Amino acid sequence: MGGAVSGPLRVGVVGAGVISAQYSASLARLPQLRVSAVSDLSTERAAALAAEHEGARVLPLEELLAAEDVDVVLNLTLPRTHADIALQALAAGKHVYGEKPLAMHVDEGREVVKAAAAAGLRVGCAPDTVLGTGVQTARAVLDAGEIGVAHSATAFMTTPGHERWHPSPDFYYQPGGGPLLDMGPYYITSLVHLLGPVQRVVGVSWRPQQQRTIGAGPRAGQSFDVTIDSSVAGVLVHASGAVSTLVMSFDTWAARLPRIEVHGTAGSLSVPDPNHFEGCVQVYSAASAPAPGEGADEAGNWKDAGVRAGYVGAGRGYGLADLALALGQGRAHRASDEVALHVLDVMECVQRAADTRSSVELSTTCRRPEPIAAPVDLTAGAPTA
Repeated sequence: MGGAVSGPLRVGVVGAGVISAQYSASLARLPQLRVSAVSDLSTERAAALAAEHEGARVLPLEELLAAEDVDVVLNLTLPRTHADIALQALAAGKHVYGEKPLAMHVDEGREVVKAAAAAGLRVGCAPDTVLGTGVQTARAVLDAGEIGVAHSATAFMTTPGHERWHPSPDFYYQPGGGPLLDMGPYYITSLVHLLGPVQRVVGVSWRPQQQRTIGAGPRAGQSFDVTIDSSVAGVLVHASGAVSTLVMSFDTWAARLPRIEVHGTAGSLSVPDPNHFEGCVQVYSAASAPAPGEGADEAGNWKDAGVRAGYVGAGRGYGLADLALALGQGRAHRASDEVALHVLDVMECVQRAADTRSSVELSTTCRRPEPIAAPVDLTAGAPTA
């Protein structure tokens, strides 16, 4: 793909809301990137973010897209504008990296991918948590064959609901919200990195409560209607033959469920929270399993894998740094539009399967991204990864 630049990739940030603080902290320490401009509907928010980066200036969106010192647009706007901003940036000749999801619908996402290919430009998309040492170490264990042939996985995200802490939680319970679209990208992207793309899904969803009550902020005590299902379960059949079971719920008060586990012919693998970059990876080997009747503690046979791979000390924005490195090295970037479109397709198909009580074949696929084969510190320079 084209668009290669020399030196740090110059970043124009569009959207200076809450999540921008986490990106800003990462961008400030990554030598592969330099923030040159910021745009937001609130000039005050934009100015505050720009002040964190030497030389960055506040610009209206149109001027930022036309700026010669912007190589890539970091799209941190609301999900409903992700596709529109991406298309505008691509039309202006800029690479794009955006928050998840890639678009609100698969058809919109296809337009973004198509426009990028036609322009010879890159599009990257969160989540990039999969590039941290947690998921990458888990992948290293899988790829080394330490649990044999992986045949299944489970993934659980359970919470009693965001209205307990969020001051304006209504949108989580309206079309475009829900646990699957909110948190599913972290879990499904991790499953794709670990087990490869998905071919077919089945699903079911339910809505135990018709109303929710806000528990914090100026609207505490107010109730609002729930207009979508607040729990979703899906079965994902991967092209590899492995089968993943996925449960996403805003209706669970407490649970003792693992975030992600992968099971193989010679053992099992415990994967840390995919919403974080780090965490303890544990391996259970069939070779060390106690014999029947020995009474050994099964928990004692789970062994820490240590840190074997991934970007060390990573945070939100490392996927954009990987894109910058990929441009210089002429390779594919890992937090790609191809993966993001496929993950969006998985989520849409799970919900469609739930709505129609059927099995749904996916219309997209993707390559399993290349692993980060060793622990890599991007703050030390621009190593090959």
